[in-house]
Amino acid sequence: MVRALAVDDEQPALAELLYLLRADPRVRSAEGAPDADTALSRIGRALAAGAAGEDAVDVVFLDIQMAGRTGLDVARLIAHFDRPPLIVFVTAHEGFALQAFDLKAVDYVLKPVRRERLAEAVRRVRDLTEPAPAAAAPEQIAVELGGVTRFVAVEDIAYVEAQGDYARLHTGDGSHLVRIPLSTLEERWAAHGFVRVHRSHLVALRRVEELRLDAGTTTVKVAGADLAVSRRHARPLRDLLTRHAAQGDPRRP
Repeated sequence: MVRALAVDDEQPALAELLYLLRADPRVRSAEGAPDADTALSRIGRALAAGAAGEDAVDVVFLDIQMAGRTGLDVARLIAHFDRPPLIVFVTAHEGFALQAFDLKAVDYVLKPVRRERLAEAVRRVRDLTEPAPAAAAPEQIAVELGGVTRFVAVEDIAYVEAQGDYARLHTGDGSHLVRIPLSTLEERWAAHGFVRVHRSHLVALRRVEELRLDAGTTTVKVAGADLAVSRRHARPLRDLLTRHAAQGDPRRP
């Protein structure tokens, strides 16, 4: 969670900013400073404490035009320290934006501050301060081939074909037979972007190359194979592919 310091020499503006910050569930703490010198003193304590210390500050929400040192002055001073806090400028003036971003500001929020706009600034700060989650290991499935057990990554499977109580997994380099019903794989792999298109086929959306309607018959091309799409699955599949296409990549689950 974000630890914030808000700096503004106008008390009503500072109080409003602190109120909005403290109402955001992503903000762990929000302190206020009425001028640049007080802010620099507090930032100095934060830097001495280190990122894990109780006095640490992740971000400074900084007014620009203040009596004495300006917010730009503060940003220039702390930029020389190792691992300084992030800066978000909060100001009533648009004309300082270029200078602000030259100083590596995370965001530039105009007064009067709107709750939604401040929430976006907090999101940007949180994304920069929280470590990225470790990538999950790809899910695999064990297959038997000539007495040898191999492990096939689910992301390498283009489509699955039902064969009685078995299922044949089709990948780019061949196919593998496993003793698992198609219905079980449909439920297990829904989160990986697999959808049922026919009672005999399960396909990975990310591998769909083409959806074709010809004389009332719908087929889908997956990894070069033309697969029949049943009538009851045709409309949901088309809607699903269209929705994903609107989001950027029609084949991404």
